[in-house]
Amino acid sequence: MAHPKALIFDVFGTCVDWRQGVANEAASWFAELNIDADPVAFAAAWRGEYQPAMERIRSGSRGYSDLDDLHLENLDIVLDRFRIANRFDEAARKAFNRAWEKLPPWPDTVPGLAAIRQQAIIAPCSNGSIALMTHLARYAKLPWDCIVGAGVARDYKPKPVVYLASCRALRLEPEEVMMVAAHNDDLAAAEACGLMTAFVARPTEHGTGQTSDLAPSKKWTVSSNDFLELSGQLAHI
Repeated sequence: MAHPKALIFDVFGTCVDWRQGVANEAASWFAELNIDADPVAFAAAWRGEYQPAMERIRSGSRGYSDLDDLHLENLDIVLDRFRIANRFDEAARKAFNRAWEKLPPWPDTVPGLAAIRQQAIIAPCSNGSIALMTHLARYAKLPWDCIVGAGVARDYKPKPVVYLASCRALRLEPEEVMMVAAHNDDLAAAEACGLMTAFVARPTEHGTGQTSDLAPSKKWTVSSNDFLELSGQLAHI
């Protein structure tokens, strides 16, 4: 097996804690506006609209829109569901939507990425837009070499075009690239496109009661507990 020339990473859940980050932002807004609502439940509800919104694009029922725009549409849905839409004017909604640019990295993410970057190119392969990934990288200090993913492919994972367009953008063959994710379905889609795969466990992405993606669903190229362990494993490939 050849050492990967590039590693491309899922971001939401794999590199950053979206649940806590969005809940923190929601808590701040709710406190400012004196709203009695559960910020963690709000974060989960907002995230719950993520896949359905992208599926309408993946299925061809609507044209491509950046995730920033989908998040804003989904925010409207959830504000209505929580019956607090009238508390947020347009400017507040747009500001609240930037919660996705202010997500904390897992403790091992930044040092782990720095170590991995000594061995190969690293880049996000996220459903987030190029702008969103740029702002998030600056906030969380993620040391990417470049940004690939949905913004390059103009489509959403797990469609093959996202993984393949990311490889082409790096001028690499799929077998020279490793996809890193905490989600087995993401890795299955990447593997089907010919990429190497790395599972990294994030057992509290959905909170302490998480039941999915607690372990690799099959033998991926490598499986790790965190990015620092992954860096060590790469040294032996």
